[in-house]
Amino acid sequence: MHTFLTKGLTETASFWSDIEQAYAWVHRAAHILSNDEHRTATEVRQTYETLLTEMEQTPTSSEPLTMMRSTFRRVTTSYWPGLFHCYDLADLPRTNNDLEQYFGSARYHERRTTGRKAASPSMVVRGAVRMVASVATRLQHLCGADLQPGDLERWYALRDELDMRQQARRAQLRFRRGPGVYLAALENNLFLLRLPP
Repeated sequence: MHTFLTKGLTETASFWSDIEQAYAWVHRAAHILSNDEHRTATEVRQTYETLLTEMEQTPTSSEPLTMMRSTFRRVTTSYWPGLFHCYDLADLPRTNNDLEQYFGSARYHERRTTGRKAASPSMVVRGAVRMVASVATRLQHLCGADLQPGDLERWYALRDELDMRQQARRAQLRFRRGPGVYLAALENNLFLLRLPP
């Protein structure tokens, strides 16, 4: 066992300095984002930008470390627009892990109740309402008064959006059942629109 360990350490010795440097960067990034000092979003962003600048200015001795730095920068850039909001909003979680777990659980229960592997049509059409209602009922017990819309204009807009999705789904189904008939009806409607009044 000792021989294998020695051989492994000897053969990978050239990588250890790169691993140590990469770990130091990642560890600093994690410390900055954990924000144990309770800094504002602006302060956290500035500190993180300083780290990224240092990473870019540090000469790298190998291709793997250069690739790691490039990947780190690319992933950071993809998350950048929403990376720092959580430091100014107390109730906003730092990651979306809980949200991903919730959607995973919702998908599991949807499959279990419907037997479908893919999302049911009703979930596709009314998911924006069903998922929010499902989350809300898990958090607290709701009574009839809680279900009364507070903003009627917004409620009407949401109903219109759901109706448009339903109409789009119906149109897709009609097209799949009879493409020729569906396209002929579209052409006829277009022709009627072009006729002078």
